[in-house]
Amino acid sequence: MKQLCIAICMLFALTSLQAQGLDLGVKAGVNFSNVTDASGFDNKTGFVVGAFVGGKFNDNVGMQADVLFSQQGAELDAGNFDLDYVNIPIVLKLYIAKGFHAQIGPQFGVLINDDTQTGAGEVVNDIATNNFDFSGVVGLGLDIPLGLRLEGRYNFGINSISEESFFDDSNNSVFTLSLGYSFL
Repeated sequence: MKQLCIAICMLFALTSLQAQGLDLGVKAGVNFSNVTDASGFDNKTGFVVGAFVGGKFNDNVGMQADVLFSQQGAELDAGNFDLDYVNIPIVLKLYIAKGFHAQIGPQFGVLINDDTQTGAGEVVNDIATNNFDFSGVVGLGLDIPLGLRLEGRYNFGINSISEESFFDDSNNSVFTLSLGYSFL
């Protein structure tokens, strides 16, 4: 909860950005996720969708905060390990060239679904997953004409997804490709 309060405070900090640099829009894309340090898991493909707000402090530095629904987890030999989150990444954007920028920052995630499906279609809900996920974010973005933007990000989990011994040191590992549209 403390981390969520910090994220909200950082969102309010965006209001100090100049109006001409304000950026507001929607984005959608695809996630390629896995769980680190756990055997028998393979990459899972899911989707990500949400909205963003941001702005520039000057020509070289900006900030962006997103609110995203994100399908994460991994595939098992005989089913799926589904972890769905509402994620709030807050990234510092460093503009390298016209329209091209690097991103780095924290991500705060709240777990909203943690189902494990076996190959027979049985759903198992008794894995004690953490309700909060703290991750680091690094990425690259490209602002293109007509308000469109392309982004590629890698999110690496910092806290374990569960306290159970099987997942003791297992973190989320997610690569995201997204397309966004800025209204402003």
